[in-house]
Amino acid sequence: MNCILLPAAHFSNDSAQINSVAQIAHINKVLAAKMGDTLKIGQLGGNLGTAIIEHITPESIQLRNVQLAIKPPPKLGITVVLALPRPKVLRRLIMDMTALGVHDIILINSYRTQKSYWQSPMLSRLNEFVLEGLQQGVDTIAPRISLQKRFKPFVEDELAHLITNRAIVAHPYGALSFSQYLQQQTLVTPEKNEGLLAESESSNKTILPSMVFIGAEGGWIDYEIELLATQGCQAVHIGPRILRTEAAVNAMLGQWLL
Repeated sequence: MNCILLPAAHFSNDSAQINSVAQIAHINKVLAAKMGDTLKIGQLGGNLGTAIIEHITPESIQLRNVQLAIKPPPKLGITVVLALPRPKVLRRLIMDMTALGVHDIILINSYRTQKSYWQSPMLSRLNEFVLEGLQQGVDTIAPRISLQKRFKPFVEDELAHLITNRAIVAHPYGALSFSQYLQQQTLVTPEKNEGLLAESESSNKTILPSMVFIGAEGGWIDYEIELLATQGCQAVHIGPRILRTEAAVNAMLGQWLL
């Protein structure tokens, strides 16, 4: 945890209270904090800041002099549509995407998604994983997460309304690399110079897509790639190596961070 996030109900004027067992254990064992020390805290859905530890018990930690004046970092302008992965990697993926600042996450069914994944108790713990990601990324605004259990109806009936710019689908066998795709999207924008347009003083602006589809282990099948293509989704690859879903997510989203 790089900050301690608390719901609004845990704040009162310039004081706050920590009741979470995990947060108390982190403060005691990892931070080795004591009374009088300053903590980095934040209000879920609000601002970030600091507070001073006033009192510590095994069940709770009382804070004083709460100062919340720092706005959370901006979100990445992207929606990640992720084929529901194996339950044991779902936690890491939700944490990573939250920490990276993804705005919207859509967990979708795919041909290679096992039906049992949708019955996993991990799906009932998404808020828990989001909190871990927010505390890792020092953010307070949770991504919006939705579940889509039917691939074809989602792509045919809803996808077009969700794409605000462009959409890509990560596919190791795509003919176009992600870098080539970005080069194609680069616009040359002339800048004004004393009221005149000077071509020599132009800036290149890369237009990043607003949505990216990333498959689970095994990737997308040809039918899914073709169906996405009918909605304008461009298949791109990020190199000759076949990556795990976690690696692919982080490699792709790194472009938005930059």
